[in-house]
Amino acid sequence: MRGGYLVIGIVIMSFNSLYQYSWNVFEPLLKTGLNVSLVQIELAFTLFAIFSTGFQGIGGYFADRNGPRNIGILSALLSATGFIGTSFIHSLYLFYILWSLGSIGEGILYGIATNLAVKWFRGRRGFAVGFVSLGFGLGAAIANIFIARAVSFRTPMLIIGVAEIILLPALLIMAKYPESGTMTGEKTSKNLRNKRFWILYISFILGSVPLIVVSASFGYLGETLPLFEFTVLVSMFPLLSGVSRPILGYVSDVIGRIKVVMVIDLFLILGSVFLILHEYLFAIVFIGFFGGAMISMYFSLVGDIFGSKFSTANNGVFYTGKAISGFLGSTLFASLFILDHGLSFVFVLVASVAAIFFLIVSIPGKKINV
Repeated sequence: MRGGYLVIGIVIMSFNSLYQYSWNVFEPLLKTGLNVSLVQIELAFTLFAIFSTGFQGIGGYFADRNGPRNIGILSALLSATGFIGTSFIHSLYLFYILWSLGSIGEGILYGIATNLAVKWFRGRRGFAVGFVSLGFGLGAAIANIFIARAVSFRTPMLIIGVAEIILLPALLIMAKYPESGTMTGEKTSKNLRNKRFWILYISFILGSVPLIVVSASFGYLGETLPLFEFTVLVSMFPLLSGVSRPILGYVSDVIGRIKVVMVIDLFLILGSVFLILHEYLFAIVFIGFFGGAMISMYFSLVGDIFGSKFSTANNGVFYTGKAISGFLGSTLFASLFILDHGLSFVFVLVASVAAIFFLIVSIPGKKINV
């Protein structure tokens, strides 16, 4: 049945991916359909990052204590509400509310799906988490082909929401975690007093910036590209992001998590350089492939270091860093881009360089618990 939990996880993640990796194709449609400015629409992506990450730890607490089934079904209904509700509205502020509610559901589902792999596959954690996270790229890669050709955001969002509200609760009824006695690890409250947790947290925030920038802003960065090239890139980006996760996860199981995260950070620096040069194809390849695996690698790393017993809550708290990187990579980047295009791209490069610095700082004296 353990393999079944991976299937449940990857389907959940496929729907989750649409909140982030379909944003580039939804953004122009939302901007036109709601008749608002770029920064006003970018704020919705920041709200997504805040609410999806802010509630993942809360949902993780209940999932670790009572199991993933009930909290997962409730979260699936919230996530579907974000899409279905948005398909009918005409008010920017109502969109903010609905998108935030959907983001709460998406965030909790992300934690549940990932930790089905963290908890059930201790020996092959990197590959298992990567396999589940493959859905976070695969779902959007397929959906973006159709969304990019839509004339309005309403029909695609309605279809996605209805599919989600039917399929996910049916799968989550079968979801469960291993018995708590088979897992090790300290409570989240103790882990939060560990300095290493916060050093890794800062590394995660800064390392996520290039991925967030491309996820949130390529809709206008690539607006001068021909429609065919733009469609190929926005579909290729989540696909690369998804495919890399089980591949790099497997490699991390063999050579070690820290080494693979360091390689990821180095290639994100290279991808940031290509952004500065406006070589978007290479930027998409490097940031998509290596940046996409970053979150699953950090989640696996947190499971390695702090144990799996409370991993949903631990990773939920850790994932709040995405709210900060979400602001840095969407609203702040958009503001800098309007002010000075070159400055905004240098900001991305500086963040990716700082990420590897904090990762290196976190290494001495490490103690691994599984």
